[in-house]
Amino acid sequence: MSIILDKVSYVYSPGTAYEISALKNINLKIEDGQFIGLIGHTGSGKSTLIQHLNGLVKATSGGIYFHGQDIYDSDFDLKELRTRVGLVFQYPEHQLFETTIFDDVCFGPMNQGLKKNEAGLRAFEALKAVGVPESLYYQSPFSLSGGQKRRVAIAGVLAMKPEVLILDEPTAGLDPMGRDEILGLIEKMHREREMTVILVSHSMEDVAKYVGRIIVMNDGEVMYDGAPREVFSHYKQLEAVGLAAPQVTYLMHELADAGIGVDVAATTIEEAKESILKGFR
Repeated sequence: MSIILDKVSYVYSPGTAYEISALKNINLKIEDGQFIGLIGHTGSGKSTLIQHLNGLVKATSGGIYFHGQDIYDSDFDLKELRTRVGLVFQYPEHQLFETTIFDDVCFGPMNQGLKKNEAGLRAFEALKAVGVPESLYYQSPFSLSGGQKRRVAIAGVLAMKPEVLILDEPTAGLDPMGRDEILGLIEKMHREREMTVILVSHSMEDVAKYVGRIIVMNDGEVMYDGAPREVFSHYKQLEAVGLAAPQVTYLMHELADAGIGVDVAATTIEEAKESILKGFR
């Protein structure tokens, strides 16, 4: 069992006129090797939640356990936790700062205490894994396109060999091809490395296609937690809190209402295709 949140709450600016309860009594178990989608409208608490998972933000109340250890114990190594639970921010510029791409990706492993040649091997392996051409390794990361910056930011986290990879809106601002490339890369890493992945996204289609579990946040609380087919069956309730289901869900319900025997729980194009062909046979 990778991460447990036990009655976790978090309050911004407590005791002031700006006090906001961002998280309210969150109970979650994140198992090793899961691919999780975390969704919610702006202000739902999802970004605050992921910052708790590697100790960037400390809970106002409640406990967080990583492999059975309380991360708030005085002798717990938070620095090590942040190498084992890697977080890729929504805006890659927030974590790119070295003069070259290669040096940027080397920073994490060197901060772990590895020697320069070991860190270099890690960086080379990570950059290769995310598909950054060697011809770019010694250019400034700030000369790259948005998609390339995201690849480098992901490589910088991968070079530390984390057990858990958290990505906050990794496809924001990308064109459809760039989005598919980044998500395909993430899915490949999850499959080949058996890594726990938590994907924060506003795209219901992306979430439905790639993840095996969805956690829906609303007003600082967990609204739903389950498989995509289960969660998106509550599409009307999701609409009521500013979310939606994949377009496939609406199509399947329209076909069912028209008297065609299709699976209304289908959430991906592949599932819909199979169901529609079966319904017309």
